[in-house]
This record gives sequence, C-alpha cells and structure tokens, in this order.
Amino acid sequence: MIIVVAALEFASQSDRDEAVALVADVQRLTREEEPGCRDYCFAPDPAVPTRMQVYELWEDSDSLAAHFEHPYYERMASLLRGVGFVSSTNQAYLIERGEPVYTEDGGKKTVFFPD
Repeated sequence: MIIVVAALEFASQSDRDEAVALVADVQRLTREEEPGCRDYCFAPDPAVPTRMQVYELWEDSDSLAAHFEHPYYERMASLLRGVGFVSSTNQAYLIERGEPVYTEDGGKKTVFFPD
C-alpha cells in the first residue's frame, strides 16, 4: 500500500473553499473508477483557513503511477490551478503493515505492531 499525504495552500480561504467544492466529483470518480485507488480525499483544513489536506491510499506503485496518466488527475490539477493555488508539500509512504488503532471493543491500544 502507498499513502500520499499533502497540504495544498491557497491565496485565501474563499479560494480554498471554492477548490474544495470544485474537486468533489473528481475525487468521487477517482475512488470509484481508477484501479488500485482505495481512498482519495481533498478536504479543508479546519485549523488553517487557506489549506487543503490531501489523503490518498493506493494498492501499489503501478496504480499510483497510472493515476498520474489518468484524465482525472489532469482534471483535478486543472481545477486546482484555476482557483488561487499557491503551493503544495507532499510525500508518499510505502506501508508494509497495518492494523486497527483501537481494540475490537473500542478501547485504546497501548502497543502497536508487536513483533
């Protein structure tokens, strides 16, 4: 699995809010139609009014690479560029293991990834 995490900065809160509204359909289509996409979310940061937080979850490197060639990627980029986009920071992480954060009964776990 690959997780992509990014923060997109906009010139103003109104630009950020417009961008959030504009890209909703592209997010849904990417999730539903692109092979290997498990999640794809561009959402407003509740603490920084000019920032959009990005979370993506991909099955593997091939599916993420194919995403960059897909028409939805270009559509998303075009929409974002058109509404006061200033800059971004981003990182991809290869995830080899995963486990729930809470116990089956909803309790807080105190140990993660025991050997």
